[in-house]
Amino acid sequence: MTSETDVLAFFRDNLPEQGTLTGKRIPLNLDDVLQDYTDLDDIMYAIDKFEKKYLIEVETANYFPWTQTWFFRKWFTKTSVTQISKPLTVRMFAEAVTAGKWIHD
Repeated sequence: MTSETDVLAFFRDNLPEQGTLTGKRIPLNLDDVLQDYTDLDDIMYAIDKFEKKYLIEVETANYFPWTQTWFFRKWFTKTSVTQISKPLTVRMFAEAVTAGKWIHD
């Protein structure tokens, strides 16, 4: 049985690590929204590897398109961006591994 930490380690290994302007690393966590963490191409590449490794077909239609926000936006406005798609997190992938199939709509 694969634990949440194993799935998190998988995504940390397969997604580029993010950082701040001062060089501080921002590690990926279980509940981080993947669409906000990195680019679509990187996410799709990681999902493809996930499907091959864990033999789970991930249904991504409900999670894209996603409006990525400008990095400095939080300093200029407090209003949040209204997304038309659902957030995708590492925890969702860990739950799918535990269930043996993609359980989120």
